[in-house]
Amino acid sequence: MSIPDKVINRLTLYHFILDDLREDEIFISSTKIAKLLNIDDSQVRKDLKILNNSGKCHVGYNVKELKKSIEEQLGFKKTKDAFVIGAGNLGSALAKYATFKDYGLNILAMFDNDINKIGKTINGKEVFDISKVGNLSKRLNVDIAILTVPREYAKGVANFLAGAGIKYIWNFTPCILDVPKDIKVWNENLIGNFLQFTNNDEVKENKNDK
Repeated sequence: MSIPDKVINRLTLYHFILDDLREDEIFISSTKIAKLLNIDDSQVRKDLKILNNSGKCHVGYNVKELKKSIEEQLGFKKTKDAFVIGAGNLGSALAKYATFKDYGLNILAMFDNDINKIGKTINGKEVFDISKVGNLSKRLNVDIAILTVPREYAKGVANFLAGAGIKYIWNFTPCILDVPKDIKVWNENLIGNFLQFTNNDEVKENKNDK
């Protein structure tokens, strides 16, 4: 069953909440989850119905069972290998983000065209010359790339990746990529998320209070 992107995002947030609960918290209500995320509890219940997990009336959802259901539905336990393209500040930070592994993302290596970065190791990931993407993609059977290069190089690098065997691009650049139709792109809109946050009425009110 195909799950809408917004629901996948919320299910991941629910998992974060469950993961942070104390060991002695056996059940959790949809109301508690909703309050933590500032959404309607009916939305939480609707999302969790996808998991065939209805919970218990006046008790809530069993934490361990709910976590397992989310993990199975979203495929957390299925490891997906990936490359980071761009060994700058953002690329390096992502390579150091250990939590990715908990959710099935395994970064194998990094790539750049800067001779001062090539050959270095960042959090156990070696930085290779970007020209070697195609060769390593085939050898290691990797078809996912996390793109963190400067904006002016994004389109050219994306097309190079498409020709090198990459099928999925997680795009962290502020640029809309123009790649062949068989390449799937997920745009991580950091600027858009920031502007949504700063244009929130509550944030505006807080600024005015200072």
